[in-house]
Amino acid sequence: MAHTMPAVFTWTVRVYYEDTDAGGIVYYANYLKFFERARTEWLRSLDLHQQSLSESHGAMFVVQRASVDYHAPAKLDDAITLTLSIEKLGRASVEFLQHAHRGSTLLATGRVKVACVDCAGVRPLPMPAAVAERMRAS
Repeated sequence: MAHTMPAVFTWTVRVYYEDTDAGGIVYYANYLKFFERARTEWLRSLDLHQQSLSESHGAMFVVQRASVDYHAPAKLDDAITLTLSIEKLGRASVEFLQHAHRGSTLLATGRVKVACVDCAGVRPLPMPAAVAERMRAS
């Protein structure tokens, strides 16, 4: 059974030179990296570490689908605030809505579906109950 999760997690990154393209703006693919980092930090905030998930449950998260809409450019030294919320928590997947802002300016909107899979065969695996509960409670 899927549940809608209203909580929002926020994390801030700084744009470094390596994040920019020849035009001096954040290279479009780097928003996926920023969104990934925010999801990792969110898991850490729940005391869910990907290495321990792998070691204790033989499970890992992999991106199944990602889409990004770009609204405005970010540039070198900008502080980007990343937010994420769970749109849908399924038995073996999580769908996230993510945003990147510079101040009040919306830079990008991402939708990412992450699947829980077993480490050995990379096949769908129901999320461990304790993991799903922490996500639901966040």
